[in-house]
Amino acid sequence: MVDYTSDQSKGQAVCPQLGAWARGQEGQSPGRVSTCPCSRASLFFRLTAPKIPEGEKVDFDDIQKKRQNKDLMELQALIDSHFEARKKEEEELIALKERIEKRRAERAEQQRIRAEKERERQNRLAEEKARREEEDAKRRAEDDLKKKKALSSMGANYSSYLAKADQKRGKKQTAREMKKKVLAERRKPLNIDHLGEDKLRDKAKELWETLYQLEIDKFEFGEKLKRQKYDVTAEDQLASICSSKKAGAPAKGKVGGRWK
Repeated sequence: MVDYTSDQSKGQAVCPQLGAWARGQEGQSPGRVSTCPCSRASLFFRLTAPKIPEGEKVDFDDIQKKRQNKDLMELQALIDSHFEARKKEEEELIALKERIEKRRAERAEQQRIRAEKERERQNRLAEEKARREEEDAKRRAEDDLKKKKALSSMGANYSSYLAKADQKRGKKQTAREMKKKVLAERRKPLNIDHLGEDKLRDKAKELWETLYQLEIDKFEFGEKLKRQKYDVTAEDQLASICSSKKAGAPAKGKVGGRWK
């Protein structure tokens, strides 16, 4: 039997666990092999730190200095990278501001052009309107002149016609001006912007009463006008009857809605 507990050739003792493991392997089949329990420990103890050769002097200060220089270089690289990124961000921010200012200037220019075109369009419309009004006035003047010439060719009745037309126009204008004056006196500004809810109700009630009174006045004036027209018609008929009697000829007149 082989003794695995000692190495006679080298004169050194072998691991007892290794010897037990070897004795256990003798009774097993050749194809069945187990792992030595101390193999992992042997692998671990083989990974040892390198030994410094004797006689050589190690300069720890130099190593520390090199490490500090390396750290400083890495820190400087980080600082340079940071400032480079910061510079790039500032350049992008400046470019963005420039684009915004450019866009704002373009928008202002577009608005100015649009406003100028709109102003030109309004001026053109005003000119066209003034031109049309001038043409209409000129055409009306020409039509009036043609009418005057046509009427002047009719004879001496033209002067009386013009006088009647001017008188009629003056009456219409006077009546229109009087109507405007009366309406201006009666139509008063409401001034309801500062009124509350109760005041608005009172104002609405007052306006309704005013409208009601105006309708009453309108009806009374209409009835009065009808009576006046009837009186005038009756007086005209009576005058015609009297004149016919004086002339000695029977005259027909409308009395009570019947001709007699």
